[in-house]
Amino acid sequence: MNQITSCYQIDDPRFRALIQQNARLQRVATGFEWTEGPVWFADHQLLLFSDIPANRMMRMTLDGHVSEFRGPSNYANGNTRDVEGRLVTCQHGSRSVTRTEVDGSITVLADSFEGKCLNSPNDVVVQSNGAVWFTDPTYGILSDYEGYEAEPEQGCHGVYRIDPVTGDLRVMIIDFVQPNGLAFSPNEKTLYVAESGSSHDLEVPSVIRAFQLNDDGEVLSNKVFATIDQGLPDGMRVDAQGHVWSSAADGIHCFHPDGTRLGKILVPEVVANLCFGGPRGNRIFIAGTTSIYMIAVNAKSAVSG
Repeated sequence: MNQITSCYQIDDPRFRALIQQNARLQRVATGFEWTEGPVWFADHQLLLFSDIPANRMMRMTLDGHVSEFRGPSNYANGNTRDVEGRLVTCQHGSRSVTRTEVDGSITVLADSFEGKCLNSPNDVVVQSNGAVWFTDPTYGILSDYEGYEAEPEQGCHGVYRIDPVTGDLRVMIIDFVQPNGLAFSPNEKTLYVAESGSSHDLEVPSVIRAFQLNDDGEVLSNKVFATIDQGLPDGMRVDAQGHVWSSAADGIHCFHPDGTRLGKILVPEVVANLCFGGPRGNRIFIAGTTSIYMIAVNAKSAVSG
């Protein structure tokens, strides 16, 4: 592990209660092409993450030992766990959302909508009722770098919901340029979705939007929750107190539930995603381009790992 002298940017005094100011950012693994989709398995005390262009998924134990979990991975990107603890993955190569069963077999949860291929599912989150939500931008089909170049078949770059009972797929939000990371508030009444369209169009605002939902997942209202001032928002997580921790070009940005930015954890590489984990759940694992970083905080995930 390489310890890096890191500093925090404190924008609001309330941020001090959420960080360990004596903690230092550690680079716990490196040598990857582009890390993404970190997900913590508390029952195994290990981290899984994607290395998208390398077409593989990796596993890392707390002592820093890294090995290949799955290769090829169908250019896996975002990962999460469902209510039964199973791995749920967005795969650019197969343009699908899959679930890894206990026996290691893979079940396709969604790969088309209204008879047409999905674009390239990017990130995924599972509600406590079992509903699976995912974003479907076109990044995985824009070139052969993180998938297979292809023409989009869907009429929108949507946010989708898979019904937990019927398995039916519905598009719930259609007005994004490129929807990316997503996360629920602790009470699951608010869905946060990152707009990363500025990756290819600088006129698109780099914002996180907040959607108020009813019990069926239908949108009641929405607003711009926060703006990222360095790069764009990608993956994000929400802690048990409702703070939103978002990736950005300069690290992790932390927002109060009212949208106020409290501060930043500065990282020396562009950050794509993050997750909470560790033995006590109070560490943030950061997917920072070629490396995985870790830092202790005074916060834990809103969902169990």
